[in-house]
Amino acid sequence: MRYNDHPPAHFHVRYSGQFIATVGIDPIRVLEGQLPAGAAIHQAELRADWELARAALPLRKIAPLD
Repeated sequence: MRYNDHPPAHFHVRYSGQFIATVGIDPIRVLEGQLPAGAAIHQAELRADWELARAALPLRKIAPLD
């Protein structure tokens, strides 16, 4: 997530420094790129981090899918 990012609520996925996807949070859906299934299990945590990011507060770590 990026501070001062634009709506809708979303996060950017990178792996090994490369862009993989942009994923919407409400509902969980890939907006751009590709992502393995499973991100929906962290929807509440992602929404909470989005709100923290919009308030310029530190984000909470979210456990990886694997």
